[in-house]
Amino acid sequence: MSEVITVGEPMALLVADHEGPLEDIEHFTKYVAGAEVNFSIGMTRLGHSVTYIAKLGLDPFGKYINKFLQQQNIKTPYIKFDASNRTGMQLKAKVSVGDPEVFNFRKGSAASHMDLPDVEDVVWENVRHLHLTGIPPALSATCRSVTYKLIQNARENGVSISFDPNLRLQLWEDKEEMVQIINELASQSDIVLPGVNEGLLLTGSDDENAIADFYLNKGVSTVIVKLGEKGAFVKTKVDSFIVPGFKVKKVVDTVGAGDGFAVGVISGLLEGLSLNDAVRRGNAVGALAVMSPGDNDGLPNPDQLETYMNSQNGINR
Repeated sequence: MSEVITVGEPMALLVADHEGPLEDIEHFTKYVAGAEVNFSIGMTRLGHSVTYIAKLGLDPFGKYINKFLQQQNIKTPYIKFDASNRTGMQLKAKVSVGDPEVFNFRKGSAASHMDLPDVEDVVWENVRHLHLTGIPPALSATCRSVTYKLIQNARENGVSISFDPNLRLQLWEDKEEMVQIINELASQSDIVLPGVNEGLLLTGSDDENAIADFYLNKGVSTVIVKLGEKGAFVKTKVDSFIVPGFKVKKVVDTVGAGDGFAVGVISGLLEGLSLNDAVRRGNAVGALAVMSPGDNDGLPNPDQLETYMNSQNGINR
């Protein structure tokens, strides 16, 4: 079994070859998208083994995604295929400035039909960490039950848990339900990784200290609030500090930056780095992610990460 387990919805991604409204684009290039996909790719590139739990449609997109994950050295023994429901997909605009328009085709997808039997055979031997996001619980009630079950199993096996809210408001029918469930899941995790804007939605405050206290008071061990270009605010029961961000020459595509941050933090902690150094690594991976096109193109290998971080010594924000 892998060192790390995650669960999510990997989707086919069709990116416009030219700028313009999506309805006017005739040619697209095919990729694979998904927050947990980005996290898994980043972790494997840094030398950590990852197992991805998902359900795909028994269709060309599903087969393509499964092959892609395996090519990225991501383990897929628990990926199930669904002959009745299709693989989710996205259309993404090409832009030179700002965030691209993204349109989802995922309602009723194969992934949204994940259920408890799909995770009954998961082996936890040698697993050290479970990484979760708020996306699967937004897909359906059955996906929500899968998320709770994985948390329960991780706890029973002494596996640490990180939770990135990764809010997708369009996937939730009710905002109050979203806040309740996301906060409930976060409170059962060891490390929570909200962005400051997510914190405002989930806790009612955009003050990083108040956001951290909200989750610490619910029993979370470590809260790391992402502050964008400013870096990250870290708070535990005994300490709090800001880790400055890295200077970014040009923001090319912000999609996947938070996933890259999680990669840096979790990989660093698994390698025995101090919390400060792990978060600094997270800031570095996040910075590399936004300077590259695509959701996961900028995720580095160890040499690339070391070179970048060494080049930035002394010039953090």
